Amino acid sequence: MSEKAVGFIGTGVMGRGMIRNLMKAGFKLYVYNRTKSKANEFLAAGAVWKANPAAVAETADIVITMVGYPQDVEAVYFDDGILDHAKPGAYLIDMTTSSPQLAEKISAAAQEKGLHALDAPVSGGDVGAQNGTLSIMIGGEKEDAETMAPVFRAMGKKIVYQGRAGSGQHTKMANQIAIASNMIGVAEALSYAKHAGLNTDKVMESIETGAAGSWSLSNLGRRMLKGDFEPGFYIKHLIKDERIALDSAESMGLDTPGLALSKKIYEQLADAGEENSGTQAIFKKYWKE
Repeated sequence: MSEKAVGFIGTGVMGRGMIRNLMKAGFKLYVYNRTKSKANEFLAAGAVWKANPAAVAETADIVITMVGYPQDVEAVYFDDGILDHAKPGAYLIDMTTSSPQLAEKISAAAQEKGLHALDAPVSGGDVGAQNGTLSIMIGGEKEDAETMAPVFRAMGKKIVYQGRAGSGQHTKMANQIAIASNMIGVAEALSYAKHAGLNTDKVMESIETGAAGSWSLSNLGRRMLKGDFEPGFYIKHLIKDERIALDSAESMGLDTPGLALSKKIYEQLADAGEENSGTQAIFKKYWKE
């Protein structure tokens, strides 16, 4: 599989770690990003720059997209982009957290052209991307997911096929809904501990391995306590995900008040200038010096 050339579109916080691990696994990389300078480290390591998504699709056997918003996904696939220029039989893997309905649209268009499309969003943040330990949730044809297993294994540790096209994105929405309310709980708990004058290291020792334990508590909770609000995952991107999840939930007639509250809090933070902070900056909403 490593003889297959991979095209990677999007060299942001998540994409950088994913590209490094693909290169470590021996894949030849073609890369594109709207800001070329963000790809310089990969070009220095042997990756090949392409001028636009269409050029990536024309040369790569496997095209991976990791961009910002659903509108960005739609643009790189449909606007004289990947779908119109992909090599015959190419595999197209969108790893952006995006709309399940858009994943279904891409899959249908790919099938018409004899291409293989998978939606495969990830969880695990910047640390998971760097360490190659991402959780990858896959929607599409099962045979295609199995064929791409070596690619996924280069980037992730927990790789689960979820079902038909759009299932990966629906699974990621479930993930984001769980995170949304959990982040409120983590911020409130640690703020409570600090206001109570407790030793927060000891508090963490007690609660992170009990029923309150979570990835967000153990990882982002520690960043909160250190005052480290650098983005592993941007607030603006979580708000995007929450909007998608709320729209999807509404289409199913499902009420999600915890998700709605989280979105309201994060939008308040974004309005206060924190949109480019990491999601752990929700702590600022609660902690008072």
